[in-house]
Amino acid sequence: MTESVKSAKTSVTSASSAEASSAEAAKICPFERLEQMRATLPENPLVVALIPALNEEDRITQTVKAVQSIPQVGRVVVIDDGSKDNTAQLAVDAGARTIRSTRNVGKGPVLEHAAKQHEDADIILLLDADLGDTAAQASLLLEPVLSGELDMSIARFPKPTGKAGFGLVKNLARFEIRRSGGDDADFQAPLSGQRAITRNCLDSIRPFARGYGVEVVLTARALRKGYRVAEIETTMSHKATGRTFRGFYHRGRQFRDVLGAVILLILKPVPRSERKK
Repeated sequence: MTESVKSAKTSVTSASSAEASSAEAAKICPFERLEQMRATLPENPLVVALIPALNEEDRITQTVKAVQSIPQVGRVVVIDDGSKDNTAQLAVDAGARTIRSTRNVGKGPVLEHAAKQHEDADIILLLDADLGDTAAQASLLLEPVLSGELDMSIARFPKPTGKAGFGLVKNLARFEIRRSGGDDADFQAPLSGQRAITRNCLDSIRPFARGYGVEVVLTARALRKGYRVAEIETTMSHKATGRTFRGFYHRGRQFRDVLGAVILLILKPVPRSERKK
């Protein structure tokens, strides 16, 4: 037998094996594949905390120190989104790895950039920069994800004591979460930015949305794809925006971004093969 004939037979055999493997993979239900992906969390997973920050020099040091106090967190990364104050340098001084944007591009883009730079993470912890000492409660978010109970956990804050907004943005976010299969009773903090997410889950629902639509898109996509998502009670706190001009301006931008995110989710639904049944 000549070498060319042997080579041809080898190629045919390889092709047949590849086709057989593809056929076997095609027989696996998408949700069986989801269960297989869930089982890939290593024994000692690397937890990376990503903290987007914009002009948070008054709280960034406390926030970083609090996150560093969590034993399970292996790396703390602050992404400075074009701050005009001393946020970036204070984050460095506190011991965080720091990524600096030369201009303000928004929460979604800086998180997307950071997630790409830290793809060795097994679990990603998303936290706001203004949590201060209460950021230590992120350990509560990690527990159910590390144990394999959840793919995404979300911090639920205590109810505010003072008057905030009128609930328009939150109700809009809840509308989309209901459309995605969530229940109002289970999702009372649809805009919470404090989350622990497995790498497999995050990679499946990226890219991050732009602006203030980040959180509702993460939740909606995860629910539609069958990931286990739940809120966890905490006593976390951060800067609140009251019924002031600045507060209403902030919530107006939130409403614009969340509405845009909801419209995009309606126009670009998750393919049927990836949806929860």
